[in-house]
Parts: sequence; structure tokens; C-alpha cells
Amino acid sequence: MNPNENQDYIVPKSHPRYESLKFRHKIIEGMKKLVVAEAGLIAHGRGECFDYILGEKTTQAAKKAIEAAVAALLLAEKPVISVNGNVAALIPDKLVILSNTVNAPLEINLFYQKGGRIEAIKNILQKAGATEIYGTDPKKMIELKGLESNRRKVELIAQADLVMVPLEDGDRTEALKRLNKTVITVDLNPLSRTALWADITIVDNIVRTIPEMIKVAKELKKLNNLQLENIVKNFDNKKNIRKTLNLISEYIDKQKEKVFDIVEI
Repeated sequence: MNPNENQDYIVPKSHPRYESLKFRHKIIEGMKKLVVAEAGLIAHGRGECFDYILGEKTTQAAKKAIEAAVAALLLAEKPVISVNGNVAALIPDKLVILSNTVNAPLEINLFYQKGGRIEAIKNILQKAGATEIYGTDPKKMIELKGLESNRRKVELIAQADLVMVPLEDGDRTEALKRLNKTVITVDLNPLSRTALWADITIVDNIVRTIPEMIKVAKELKKLNNLQLENIVKNFDNKKNIRKTLNLISEYIDKQKEKVFDIVEI
């Protein structure tokens, strides 16, 4: 066995960075299989940086946003979950479960449309249990107005009233908002254009967010529409982002204090 192909061999589970390195390895393998674009590695690393200063945990602010996001998904008439390479590489199985739980179809939508990528992502989603995957047939695609990148080519997203766009670029979020669509995003950068333009911004790591959304969805499905509407109505995205920024500041201040407690060996 080639030890370089065995992540457990390289990084023991006792390693303090085991979980982070495990998902980093998934992104690398995803790139080798055309699922992830080369630029996706840079995006993942940038996200890791923000995750550090969030304490690598799902905050109360993120949980509040998750609850509102799930309620909005359950209320939507035509919700769609947009899928890019990084999301497909990291948590394809959980993504399929969420899709089925909230009855929101999966649509592949890519910024970098390198030959073979759409098919590679489709295959990984099918292996995870997805039976219907949209955004794969060029003949069924139409173009979103006001967008010039490859993300303008969509299928179900064109008619959707709500689009969940995890790990998204700001241009398409702005375009979706101009088309009066509700936008949910998962973005570790609380100051990105996507985070600030979206209706509901979950500032958290996607690998924690999706499992938490599944858990919350199972509970919220017991509520009636009025109760779900109240959850969405009482959520203030800008205020929630401010809370996240405050948490980041508090975390950094605590780390400053720890620096002086380190004993040189």
C-alpha cells in the first residue's frame, strides 16, 4: 500500500488538526478527479482561515441562521440547492439527504466549467444516492439576466423562488437577488458580497452546516406554516452577521491572552 494514499497513515486521529486535514484531503482528491477546480483549493484554504477565528465550531449565530434557512426551504414552493465542486467533494451524502428532507432538487452550477467536471460531479452525487440531478443537459439550460460568468447557465434555478447557494460567488448572488429570488448561503467569510447580499447567511463550515440542517429539518417539519413563517420573519440577517463579527472579535481577544500564557520550551 502506498502510504501517500492513506490519510489515516499520514495524519493519526489523535492529531489536533485531524478533521480539518481530513476534509482538506477530500478537496485535493476531488481536484484529481475533476470534481474540484484548481481555484477551489484556494477557496477552501481561505475558508479554513475564517474557520480558525470562529473557533472551528458552529456558533449560536450560525444555528439561528440554520433554523431560519431550513424554515425558508420548507416554506418555498420551488426551492433549489445549487451544487459546486467543493460542496460535492466534501459532503455529497449529506447534501443528498438534505435535498430529500426539505424536498429541494440539486442543480449543478459551476464557475469553472472545465471539460468533464459536470459529469464528475454528477457521478459523485449519484454514488451518494441522488436520483435526479439538474444542470447537466446543455439543451435544457437557459441564461440568467445580468450575469456574464458560466454560472448564468441554469435549469431549475431560473424558475426557483428560493435558491440555496453554498460556497457561492457574489456575482450570482446579486443576480439572483435582482430577480427577486430568496437566497440562502453558507459562507465562512461574513463580509463577502455573497454573505451581505443573501437573505439568510450561515457563517459556518459547510461540513458542519449540512448535517445540522438535516437535524433541524426533521424537527421543523413537525411545525405548521404559520410557525415556520414566524421563524423566518423574526430572523434579521444583518443583525446576525454583526453577532458573528462580535464573536470573531471576542475569540481573537481570547487568543491574544493565551499568547502570554505560552511557556517556551
